[in-house]
Amino acid sequence: MVRGGDRAREANRFRSDDIILVMSDGRPALNAASDGLIHITIPVGMLQCNCSIIGDPATREALVVDPGDEVTRILDLIGRHRLIVKAIVSTHAHIDHVGGLSKLHQYTGAPVLMHRDDLPLYQAMDRQASFLGVLSPELTDIDQLLKEGDVLHWGRFEAQVIHTPGHTPGSVSLYLAQDAGKITAPDKKASIAIPDDAGNILLPAPRLFSGDTLFAGSIGRTDLWGGSMEQIMDSLRTKLMHLPDETIVHPGHGPGTTIGNERHLNPFLQPE
Repeated sequence: MVRGGDRAREANRFRSDDIILVMSDGRPALNAASDGLIHITIPVGMLQCNCSIIGDPATREALVVDPGDEVTRILDLIGRHRLIVKAIVSTHAHIDHVGGLSKLHQYTGAPVLMHRDDLPLYQAMDRQASFLGVLSPELTDIDQLLKEGDVLHWGRFEAQVIHTPGHTPGSVSLYLAQDAGKITAPDKKASIAIPDDAGNILLPAPRLFSGDTLFAGSIGRTDLWGGSMEQIMDSLRTKLMHLPDETIVHPGHGPGTTIGNERHLNPFLQPE
């Protein structure tokens, strides 16, 4: 078991700029692999946090976003799709989103990424666990600190980091623009994505992994540690609502939505 962990860590050995280029089972798992990427969403833990696995079907490299719990289930899906975890990303440091960070890091050797402003919240895990009446999960070192404008690279994909404080001080969202994955399809007829003149595949629509900042019909709560209604509304109105209407939103809990739906229907985002 230990030797297997060593091999996994060796396979994921990286330099800091390999991941970030700074401006340079019976329960459901949702799987979308037909548009040129592997995307699996699996609700985990007591509070059913949506853990997302985003993989490149050509290189098999993947990001894991918010492994809150049930790491065995997450690892099973990673193994089933033969994925190599390139990075583990935390959208924010609430216990239901970070409970599996340490264990997943131990098994994969992949670096853990989080915004600097949520480090105090992560380090206060005992307090969070006491609030919920559960045991505190094991903590791990944070390998890289995220900030606004960072770009995460894995396989032939990239995602922009958007700092969206309000639910927590260090909340972030990940944005995959429509041209975020220029992948040559082995069989264009089998894909619903649109190839460009060079034979690359563009995502049918941009994607946003919004953590607990934006939900279908709601927004993240602001009455917990470090929450701010003023900040979350600013994050929503000045950042997320500037994204294209067709952007598919994958929230930290509950069903998906689109920016357009939330712009027109979300009661928190209507003109005053």
